[in-house]
Amino acid sequence: MGTVHRSGVFKKTNDSARIIIITILGVVFGFFIGVSFPYASLNKIHLPSSLISSLDVALPDDNDFPRDRSPETTGGNVPKIYVPTNPRGAELLPPGIVVAESDLYLRRLWGEPGEDLKKKPKYLVTFTVGIAQRNNIDACVKKFSEDFQILLFHYDGHTTEWDQFEWSKNAIHVSVRKQTKWWYAKRFLHPDIVASYEYIFIWDEDLGVEHFNGERYIELVKKHGLEISQPGLEPNNGLTWQMTKRRGDREVHKITEEKPGWCSDSHLPPCAAFVEIMAPVFSREAWRCVWYMIQIHNGLFIK
Repeated sequence: MGTVHRSGVFKKTNDSARIIIITILGVVFGFFIGVSFPYASLNKIHLPSSLISSLDVALPDDNDFPRDRSPETTGGNVPKIYVPTNPRGAELLPPGIVVAESDLYLRRLWGEPGEDLKKKPKYLVTFTVGIAQRNNIDACVKKFSEDFQILLFHYDGHTTEWDQFEWSKNAIHVSVRKQTKWWYAKRFLHPDIVASYEYIFIWDEDLGVEHFNGERYIELVKKHGLEISQPGLEPNNGLTWQMTKRRGDREVHKITEEKPGWCSDSHLPPCAAFVEIMAPVFSREAWRCVWYMIQIHNGLFIK
């Protein structure tokens, strides 16, 4: 009898311990399940209307979330994003994640962005190039100082061969096969991307630059307030248009006089509003206007 009584007490104690252990495990398991799943909005859970009415719960509505925000700050001095179509949560992105302007440089994941460049270039010079013209491009690039950033658009896929040039290590290379320079300009030179440059050169790859000086050219452009310009070409090369020739009696010219019969009216195209696209140079403001005029679809593309 004594033995049976002790067995009953022992069994009862085991049952109580088992219940306590199961309860603790259930709480721990439930906690991890809860933190493992993302927040689910109640307005996406279809509950019976009778159950919803019995719960004192306010279902969130789309109108409860901020949409249009000041580009500066709102309550609490937290920077917001002024884009109504952004998804929920974008309003709380920390400063610096979304910026109005960028540039063409790859950035490190550490340190200050301003430390990536020892000297920030003021001007951007772009060439659309093939490997066969590498020596001529080498001669062109050497006409520009460190104030000019070089950007090469490779239409033939060859990029590694340019490593033979020391300046190529600091140049920016973009490789897309068989495209014209204006396609590259429209695709990669958005005004916000190149906004840090005062002037943008969009040049052909076969230019002769024996008598060209990049610093002197910028000096003249600024002196005369030129928004769209091009270096004058040597007059002994059998040029077609008189207006593109270099004139030794003046620093710049806008003369539209041509050979007899070439222009019926000097105030109308082709002698007026003439833009030579072989070696144009645009100011930052002019490029913002011109970029939107370049058409690259439905056959309406400048070549």
